[in-house]
Amino acid sequence: MNYLANTFLRTSALLGFRSYAACSITTKNNVHTSRISFDLMEFFDSKKNWTESNIKVGRAWKLDELRIKSNTDLHKLWYVLLKERNMLYTMEHECNRTMRLFPNPERIDKVQESMQNIETVVRERNVAYYKLETGETGERPVEDVVNMFGLPEKYESSEHYLPKFMNTRWVRPYLEHGLINSIAVKKFYRLYKEKLHNVERRARNRDFNHVQQLLKRFPNLDMDVLKAEYPNVDIEKAKRTRKARGLFDPKY
Repeated sequence: MNYLANTFLRTSALLGFRSYAACSITTKNNVHTSRISFDLMEFFDSKKNWTESNIKVGRAWKLDELRIKSNTDLHKLWYVLLKERNMLYTMEHECNRTMRLFPNPERIDKVQESMQNIETVVRERNVAYYKLETGETGERPVEDVVNMFGLPEKYESSEHYLPKFMNTRWVRPYLEHGLINSIAVKKFYRLYKEKLHNVERRARNRDFNHVQQLLKRFPNLDMDVLKAEYPNVDIEKAKRTRKARGLFDPKY
């Protein structure tokens, strides 16, 4: 009996050791380590830059440079820029809180420009892929519609759980009762067009008066350059005005 018990204990211990060894080997192969974490200090700039008033930085990433990179590199670069942007926002907030000058605020613009360029490159690749596979761009379709104020706008189609013809809450006030064709909307659209016309008219008169003053002060002005600078102004008409002539006869 003692012999059987001792044999059972030795066998159990051996099996336990083997299972423990197997688990340790499997865990060792699957476990990996990452770099050292600096906790919340990752949201702050390097301490040597805290007292600097001018930090040397590079330019933003250009589209031509990003187009030659792989998707993996773009994915890594995106998170590097995202981390840099979070750090810059944190430092800007801290400088505003302590009433200090934030050095080189254009760094935020450069990071945002780089991230926008990455999005542009990724969209270009997605469009090219979908055109090759399906013949379509793969992006959300856009159509020209008229909003509730009677103004044209771009509408991006999206999925809805209810079809358009069944959505009485949208169809009845928008189409059947014709809010876009109502008297109030027509009046608003007429006044809106009148406002745009007045803005355009004032801008045109302002340019015309400025050209008259230029002709008065500089009688030998190059007319080709003047026409290229102000294409919407009738130069010949401006020459015949009294404001352009002044108190002497011009040479043109």
